[in-house]
Amino acid sequence: QLLLPPLFYNKHVIKMEIGKIIQTAECVSVCILVFCAASGVQREQSLLQCIFFSFVSFSLAVFKNPVCKVYRFQTVDSKWMLVREQMEECTLSFSIPKQLLSLYIQEDMMRVQDLRELGELSPHWDNLRKEVMTRYGGIISCYQETLAELDKITGCSFKPSCCKAQKSLEFIPINLHTQRMRVTCPRKTDAIYDIVTVGAPAAHFQGFKCGGLQRLLSRYEAEKKSFSTAYQCIYYSPEHTAKAQEVLSTMSLLQPLITSLADQLLQAAQEHSSPGLRDALKNLSDKVRLPQSLPTPIFTTAFIPLNSCYFCQSSQQLRHTVIYNHTTPVCDCLQPVVMNVPITSFSPGDWREQLCPVVTRLKECVMEVVEKAKRAMTFVLLQEAACSVPQGFLLQQRRDVVFSQALAALACGFVMRLYAGIQDKGFLRQLHLVGLVAQFESLLSTYSEEIGMLEDMEVGISDLQKVMFKITEAKSDELSDLQPLVCGQRDHFAVEVPLPRLVFQTLPEEIKEGKPLQVFPVLFNVGINEQQTIAERYCTESLIIFEMSERERALCLGCAGLPCFQTQTDIKELLETLGQNVVTKKRKNVEILWIAGTICRRLNGIRFTSCKSAKDRTSMSVTLEQCALLRDEHQLSKDFFTPALNCMRREGCRIENVQKNIRCRKYAFNMLQLMAFPKFYRPPEGTYGKVDS
Repeated sequence: QLLLPPLFYNKHVIKMEIGKIIQTAECVSVCILVFCAASGVQREQSLLQCIFFSFVSFSLAVFKNPVCKVYRFQTVDSKWMLVREQMEECTLSFSIPKQLLSLYIQEDMMRVQDLRELGELSPHWDNLRKEVMTRYGGIISCYQETLAELDKITGCSFKPSCCKAQKSLEFIPINLHTQRMRVTCPRKTDAIYDIVTVGAPAAHFQGFKCGGLQRLLSRYEAEKKSFSTAYQCIYYSPEHTAKAQEVLSTMSLLQPLITSLADQLLQAAQEHSSPGLRDALKNLSDKVRLPQSLPTPIFTTAFIPLNSCYFCQSSQQLRHTVIYNHTTPVCDCLQPVVMNVPITSFSPGDWREQLCPVVTRLKECVMEVVEKAKRAMTFVLLQEAACSVPQGFLLQQRRDVVFSQALAALACGFVMRLYAGIQDKGFLRQLHLVGLVAQFESLLSTYSEEIGMLEDMEVGISDLQKVMFKITEAKSDELSDLQPLVCGQRDHFAVEVPLPRLVFQTLPEEIKEGKPLQVFPVLFNVGINEQQTIAERYCTESLIIFEMSERERALCLGCAGLPCFQTQTDIKELLETLGQNVVTKKRKNVEILWIAGTICRRLNGIRFTSCKSAKDRTSMSVTLEQCALLRDEHQLSKDFFTPALNCMRREGCRIENVQKNIRCRKYAFNMLQLMAFPKFYRPPEGTYGKVDS
């Protein structure tokens, strides 16, 4: 591999020798690493320089305010390694939540409009509709106020831990930073190791008196069944309501899509193109079959109460509607129209003229189907919302807050990982073939308020499974055009990551064609503080570890089968060791976190580390991981492991992070707390004390 030299602006260097500062200078630095795969073909230096400066431009669009520290440590063979540690803020801390707020507002306004379009209802249902619309209006107003407050903030790109319970900033992730360690050794290729640090995604402003999302949602689903009887509603599970929202989205896209394809059919007829007619007809046929996947049971339960709630509807009309539902008229209505277009019987002169009546009927049929499907699914959502008042709306707001923080962190990690591997062919192949693991390490205790934070975090991380990424070509190299964009709606968000043209052209065709890229989030939690000690001794639920699902396990094994992983330690063995540690009854078993982190790095994954504020416990974990990597991968002398660890904690980027958050260079620990910490998670003397965190 060819490694271009890093680009420095106003170099900020702190030289270290076995844990001692030799020289320091106050400045700012930016380091961009560019890898070019060695393929036997030498690229032109001018092209490399162009791509290099493209990297500079799109990195500056997302990462800013870097802090850099440089160390020199001794290896086992008495040689010296150079270690460069860099921490940066991420502009996505604010841009992603602001985009999500706009999408939440837009989605809820559409729900209100759909409810209005249900028409005149019986008094019972009309009153419920008004109540639901009022609730939606309250959420919309609240989100608009929050968005207006965020728009007033300029120049800031991270939320300090002291603001974690501030209402106007509740959608912003806490203390989101990237942490990169670059290692230069005499006998090994330069290597970089990345970690994203962020406070646990949680609704701090709303509090944890009644627990977090996991507990609240479980309790809410049980209560909702009794509410549905009181409101004369049919109970719909979360899966059914999610399916109803999906149908609404699908049907809203179906009508313009089929209309466009029908116009293409007429255009081909006007041009007397038999191949064009056949292609257009095939595309139409495929789209007409799309409604076959609509969930018939939901339609069945939706239409019956829907019919009874309307005025002036005859029994014959009611029977027709129910029959319409049971005989899946979507396909009966549309497919024959499309499939019976007699192309071969047309004479060239009257192709378009003979097709026009058929196409007109097709469009009318589509309009009818879309209208009925929208009404049915809107009524499903009305029933779900009616028996959710007010708890369901409050939980939705809490879930929106937590998801916003989680998505901002994930987008930051994805962009960082993409930039680091942009010219690694093996990584890019993995990216579009199987996707990436996003491993979240949490150090929260399972006691008091922190268990509520953990319950919020678990749901937020789980919701990330439905997020897709897409890489696009930027309109220009302007910084504003290189910001990632969020589109979609709840349960179906996509993040578009624009790249400069020169960089985008080097990507595999599958990625350039817009193939959705998957990220598989997995969360492991092990509490390490004194509250965890209390939980383990006196609470029945003392340890919570969220194990890999079969989906993530299959991904790991799928990655292991790719050529780029064939020379690495067997992933299956690491997974088995991880599984054994998960089921072992061992207090504060931090080995789980170490093994999970190793698997993530072996699979080119994205590493996240969190505690309540990503400041104190997170700093202990990050510095320990960095020194362990120096020992295991770069032969750091065992005699210098502890001095190196103390050096990073005393003078490195993490103590700078503490300073940024609380204006004090001390970790928020006391001696009593540290007695409960695992040995390697304790900071050196003089770096901790009683401070506001």
